[in-house]
Amino acid sequence: MTKAQSEAQWELDKLVRDLDMQSNARMREWVAGLGLTVAQASALREMAGPMTMRELAERMSCEPSNATFVIDKLEALQLIERRPNPADRRVRRLVLTPAGAELRKRLMKVLSEEPLFAGLTQDEQGALQGLLKRALFRAEVLPP
Repeated sequence: MTKAQSEAQWELDKLVRDLDMQSNARMREWVAGLGLTVAQASALREMAGPMTMRELAERMSCEPSNATFVIDKLEALQLIERRPNPADRRVRRLVLTPAGAELRKRLMKVLSEEPLFAGLTQDEQGALQGLLKRALFRAEVLPP
C-alpha cells in the first residue's frame, strides 16, 4: 500500500468513526427524551411484531445475553412481555404491551423526524448503504 493509499484509508476510517460517534450522540439525545437508553430504543425499534429473544438479538446485532439484559429492563418497565411460543413451548416470544406499542410508535416518529442522512438524496443514501454493506461483508470474510 502506498503512502497516499494509507493516508486515504486512515481518513476514511476516521470519517466512519466520526459518523458513528455523531450518530450515537444524536440517538442518545433523541431517546433520552422518551426515557430510554439507546439499547432499549434499538430493541423497541426492532419489535415490529412478536419474536424470540434470538431473533431480536440478531436484529439488534448483539449477543442473546445482551438482548436479555435489555429485555429484562423493558419488561420491568412493562413495555414488553415474555409469552409462551405456540410453535415451540420451550421458547418464549417477546410481545409489546399496549404501553410498549405506544412508546414504539412515539420512538419511530422521533427517529423519522430528523434522519441522520437527511442531507443526502435518496440515490446517495442508497449508494452509501450499498458501499457500507460491501465494506462490512468484506470485513467479515477477510481474516484479521
